[in-house]
Amino acid sequence: MSEEAALPAASVATAGQPAAAARLFLPRGAYPETRRDGLVEQVFGQRVADPYRWLEADPRGDAGVAGWIARQNALSADYLAKLPGRERLATRIRALFDFERYGLPRKAGRSYFYTRNTGLQNQSALWVRRGLDGEQRLLVDPNLWSADGSLALAQWEPSPSGRYLAIAEQEAGSDWRTLRVVEVSSGRVLDERVDWANDTEIAWVGDEGFLYSRFPAPGQGEDARAPRFGKAVWFHRVGTAQDRDEQVFATPDHPEWSHKALVTSDGRWAVVVSEISTDKRNAVHLIRLTGRERGTWKAEALVPDIADHWKLVAGIGERLWFLTDRGAPNYHLVRVDLSRPQEGWQVVVPQRGNTLEGARMIGDRFLLSYLRDGQSVAVMTDRKGRPGKAITLNGIGTASGFGGRPGDTETFYQFTSFNMPPAVYRMDLRTGAVTPFAVPRMAFDPADYDVEQRQFTSKDGTKVPIYIVRKRVLAAADKPLPTLLYGYGGFDISLTPAYSPVRMAWLEAGGAFALANIRGGGEFGRSWYEAGRRENKQNSFDDFIAAGEFLIREGIAGKGQLAIQGASNGGLLVGAVVNQRPDLFAAANPDVGVMDMLRFDRFTSGRFWVDDYGRPDREEDWRTLRAYSPYHNIATGKPYPAILVTTADNDDRVVPAHSFKYVAALQAGDIGEKPHLLRVESRAGHGAGKPVDKVIGAGADVMAFLAYWTGLSL
Repeated sequence: MSEEAALPAASVATAGQPAAAARLFLPRGAYPETRRDGLVEQVFGQRVADPYRWLEADPRGDAGVAGWIARQNALSADYLAKLPGRERLATRIRALFDFERYGLPRKAGRSYFYTRNTGLQNQSALWVRRGLDGEQRLLVDPNLWSADGSLALAQWEPSPSGRYLAIAEQEAGSDWRTLRVVEVSSGRVLDERVDWANDTEIAWVGDEGFLYSRFPAPGQGEDARAPRFGKAVWFHRVGTAQDRDEQVFATPDHPEWSHKALVTSDGRWAVVVSEISTDKRNAVHLIRLTGRERGTWKAEALVPDIADHWKLVAGIGERLWFLTDRGAPNYHLVRVDLSRPQEGWQVVVPQRGNTLEGARMIGDRFLLSYLRDGQSVAVMTDRKGRPGKAITLNGIGTASGFGGRPGDTETFYQFTSFNMPPAVYRMDLRTGAVTPFAVPRMAFDPADYDVEQRQFTSKDGTKVPIYIVRKRVLAAADKPLPTLLYGYGGFDISLTPAYSPVRMAWLEAGGAFALANIRGGGEFGRSWYEAGRRENKQNSFDDFIAAGEFLIREGIAGKGQLAIQGASNGGLLVGAVVNQRPDLFAAANPDVGVMDMLRFDRFTSGRFWVDDYGRPDREEDWRTLRAYSPYHNIATGKPYPAILVTTADNDDRVVPAHSFKYVAALQAGDIGEKPHLLRVESRAGHGAGKPVDKVIGAGADVMAFLAYWTGLSL
């Protein structure tokens, strides 16, 4: 393919869009040839075409799919490299990443463990210091594990005494984990390996060993992307091989159940939580660890049914505290005394108007974390739930962390916002004094940026909050700006203010950023979540469309200046709203999105999502899914915005086939000559563990693309 064919230029500006010297359009003939099969199925009385199902094949074993990906990547790389300002943007993103940053410390014994990145390290390393003011020592450096930075330190947990450290290695962004044990005093990694851990906790039983969750090892020739069943809790004893691990808890009669284990801070109880989906409902079983004979694990049901959400807060002796939404949609804190089962559950902190999203027992009190208007607020109480003082923060932002154990005299928390990189603070619980532990030096002045929270009205009259971030001088000028709108709206997950170097580069260039807290998320409790899932999913799309209309109506963005972005469920959101309102948006970036809603449950983690989306094998749910599935609803005959679809070759959560099929359908459609491109990251997954170099490269490509098509000068 010649350069002229790949990147035809025209001196034409789209109506309402800032003029440019040349627009880099792509007519349908410029895309790589894609095989179109005649596959049509009859489902619930409807004929459904699936011409690109062949792209579901694993490219590691299918040369046809691998070749198609290579041709798509070649086209997008050529296109993106020619975008004006792309290299300057990459340089600026790199500079914005180049600051020392720390993770939240965890105390074990007399040692403090924390992650630290000097700035441009591909992966953050793990450090330890003896005592709060002790000299820090490098303990685990994942940057030495691989030349390309694709091996990451995904999890870590010190044993209670601080003698050992369990770490989880992640390769190329995969959700699979390999667990290893580090001897803290020497830094030596012990010989044993624990494979096939996935979505696991690491729960130490003293210094003896730890509980973890794993699936059965895949059989030879088994499709690695097939749905997973049979997850169980196991115990690994330090100094032994994995084949000597003991199965602690499993439900062979319910292979669809997944299990995780925690251990109370006093080491008395193992608490096993069982789930059947990503919906926040679980059963709870208890295993008494004190007085247990070696090799025996007897579990008793505390909450036998999967009907409500239970989150362990603390355990002291025979008393256990949980957060639950049983009888309290916004959650309350409850206690059970196992020595007095006849008393049942006692409410310690009742439900209030704001969602109680987290709680920790630290020292002699509780630290409660509430969501108020999409922001986190921390409140102290005594152990009887009597309120103490709120922890006040300056400005709009997110506070997280507040870890610790009963008896501790301190806790650490992190504060971040759109214009504030994460800073770590230590709170003395005896005096209430807060002191900095690690505050980053920034390459910009946060005061130069205006962060506000406003509301807009959705299609059905619902008021929806939205954050808007701009340079203060541009906000004062009150002129429309190229604007990036971000959303998610699913799985009861809350989007709160957070810092991103990639996003900051967009703001520095003069763009605006908006984050809409649409329905389906967890920002306002169970009712907000329920209003945006399954048969109500269209509400999420209506909210996001209304957010875009609001930004233009209020003059924050001009017509032709609005780009949208979302990842995972947010990628689905972007694909759906582009189909429904292609006229509203100038550019879009659906990232690692769920795009084929009729087959999502057939791959890897997809079966866990049916409580959010519905079941494709159930007619009522299928009809809802068919109505908005991005792959099946491309509105041919209408001009579409410029679209850059991004995914990764090793994403084993939302398999990249979703993006492949969607892009193939876009490129075949009669939807105008703005580009509809695919960018596939190599040796990366759903997002976690991605090396900084890859984050910078992808960020520069995506932002340069969105900037070009919204008129943002770089």
